[in-house]
Amino acid sequence: MNPEARLAELGLTLPHPPAAAGSSVPTVRTGNLLFCAGTIAVFNGQQTHTGQVGKEQTIETAKKAAEICALNTLANIKAAVGSLDDVVRIVMVNGFVNAIDGFADSPAVINGASDLFVKVFGDAGKHARAAVATNGLPRGTTVEVQVVAEVKG
Repeated sequence: MNPEARLAELGLTLPHPPAAAGSSVPTVRTGNLLFCAGTIAVFNGQQTHTGQVGKEQTIETAKKAAEICALNTLANIKAAVGSLDDVVRIVMVNGFVNAIDGFADSPAVINGASDLFVKVFGDAGKHARAAVATNGLPRGTTVEVQVVAEVKG
């Protein structure tokens, strides 16, 4: 089953590819690597999750925010290469969690993105990862996710 059919089977749709903020671009390709700018918890222009985990958000709601970030990244990948079928593998995921001081469960939150990549791409969705807590992210978002993907030709 191709990645987009897997998304449909999961009851998920890709949002419109979000534009990068400032003077950056959504993706940069070098060789077969596609570096994806950080995406935040916005779906089709509407912010879905703001605030800190441990205050306004729970681990479960933040995990959903991470999934939305992953969907935005997939939308940017599709826009860059034409089809999610062209993804060879997800190589690296860097996840940032807006959380209260001392928050130690960032990996549990970023699993929202990681789990989605594995559901969509199978073994090719397994990746190296960093999951970091911070006390602030752009627009007050709860999660931001950056990805490096290997793509065909």
